[in-house]
Amino acid sequence: MTRIVPADFRPAKGLSNRHVQTLLPRLRPLTALERDTEILNLPDGDFVELAWVRSAPLRNDAPVFVLFHGLEGGFDSPYARDLMASASALGWRTVMMHFRGCGRAPNRLPRAYHSGDTADAYWFLAQLARRYPRAIKVAAGVSLGGNMLLKLVAEQGGDGLDLAGAIAISAPLDLAACADALNHGFSRHYQRYLLKSLKLKIIAKMATETLPIGLSSYQLGRLDSFWAYDNEVTAPLHGFSSASDYYRRASAGRLLGDIELPTLILHAADDPFMPGDLFERLPRPSDAVRVEIASHGGHVGFIESHRGRLRSWLAQRVCHQLQDWISVPRHLQVMTNRPS
Repeated sequence: MTRIVPADFRPAKGLSNRHVQTLLPRLRPLTALERDTEILNLPDGDFVELAWVRSAPLRNDAPVFVLFHGLEGGFDSPYARDLMASASALGWRTVMMHFRGCGRAPNRLPRAYHSGDTADAYWFLAQLARRYPRAIKVAAGVSLGGNMLLKLVAEQGGDGLDLAGAIAISAPLDLAACADALNHGFSRHYQRYLLKSLKLKIIAKMATETLPIGLSSYQLGRLDSFWAYDNEVTAPLHGFSSASDYYRRASAGRLLGDIELPTLILHAADDPFMPGDLFERLPRPSDAVRVEIASHGGHVGFIESHRGRLRSWLAQRVCHQLQDWISVPRHLQVMTNRPS
């Protein structure tokens, strides 16, 4: 059975360029959404910040939609607002887990988060299972969060998580190849923007505590690629020997054949954060995985035109999948085409 199929996304007329699609969500008005914040303490003494969409369903068995954001993203990311508002409108209890240091306050420990760091998400999902044991739960991850989620799902097997399904969007499944892609052409602008945010957090921590990275603020500022930053900062902070070691161990692409949970992967062939032949580099996905690849869409873009107005195709596609999974018992679930 073919598990890699074309997505039915069609970009708005005149807006098919991959950089336009990537940047367009930031130019649209941010979807209005209110939240309640919860601090979830972790076993190692650190914490993550949860953002619960207000107002939540009253029923304890209402389905739960969990979102994991991308690198340096959060509740105010355009895709997060679109996805969470759409799921909430369907009647789902909706929550985002901010990775360490990505909420309103810096995290407590020297370490932060990375693309393959599954422990915090596993702990969080276990808490959800205890709070809402009768609720169907689906998790989605965007970019870095998508890679993390797929790695977690592969590690835990079909019954290791209280999830009915997983959705990964624009996930950098080969971290080394994606770091290379971001170091060329216009994509270097995205790399520079993300590195600036990461460096500011590290500089703030260096001013108040000793970090195991052996760099001055000046040297940190001169790191101009993800390869350099991950080699000098991410790797030593999180127990990897080098950037190469980190990319190899944290990339979820090598595990696609091991996934047992029903999983949907949404990807654009023109994503400027990734090589165009990303899925040709990876092993064949398992039969539990459906990969939908659009010709256009950029990185977490996927902006279409509907009745003369721009809207997020991602939000529509994710909502269709949520409706499919909630209507079919887990043991009978199969990935189906998007309803027309």
